[in-house]
Amino acid sequence: MDNISTVINSGSLILAMLIAFAAGIVAFVSPCVLPLAPGYISYITGLTGAELNEGRKGRVLLGSVLFVFGFSVVFVSYGALFGGMGSLLLEYSDWLNRILGVLVIAMGLAFMGLIPGLQREYRFHHVPKWGVAGAPLLGIAFGIGWTPCIGPTLAAVQTLAFTEASAARGALLSLVYSLGLGLPFILLGLFFTRTARALTFLRTHNLAIMRIGGAMLVIVGLLLVTGVWADFTIWLRVSIPGFETVI
Repeated sequence: MDNISTVINSGSLILAMLIAFAAGIVAFVSPCVLPLAPGYISYITGLTGAELNEGRKGRVLLGSVLFVFGFSVVFVSYGALFGGMGSLLLEYSDWLNRILGVLVIAMGLAFMGLIPGLQREYRFHHVPKWGVAGAPLLGIAFGIGWTPCIGPTLAAVQTLAFTEASAARGALLSLVYSLGLGLPFILLGLFFTRTARALTFLRTHNLAIMRIGGAMLVIVGLLLVTGVWADFTIWLRVSIPGFETVI
């Protein structure tokens, strides 16, 4: 089992973590999450919009954190699974990375709306009002039910988890992705009245955001397909003292 310092002390992993965090943010501003975010804040706190405007910061913070914890458990489990699979398939890592890179490129193009039929929304449209007590369960339901909807960004992160060839690193990448997706939920709840203008801006420029996010996924896919990602990892191991990867 990798120790914590060794797991984190890897150049390729640090870069992958930055990509994972950005992917989480892109997932939050996507059309299948952003428009429903205020409603989710209301569901997980048991408060109406008017009550959220009045404050109740403690309840909002608790409900939001528990909700994020719920879907983080799901995504971290995915990451550990894909990372563990990568460690078992190291012998075939070169061509598997290229295949997964093609998949990520396709996901990125779909995210930009350039592949007809692949931008449909598959999600639960009815959400029970559970309040704070049910926030973790609602988070788990979100993680499972919304996986097809946020699939492009999540697929890119799980591909990076696979290339890291470690269950611990895969879990860490997914945790960072969950933070990128979850922190906006928490900030939205805590600063509900102040974020109204920001939400309007994001909705107005949603197409541009989707194009930028999709382009990011395409770039990651190209790095994997061309082998540049693997070459960069090797360069870090050889050139920078202290950057080591454990298999």
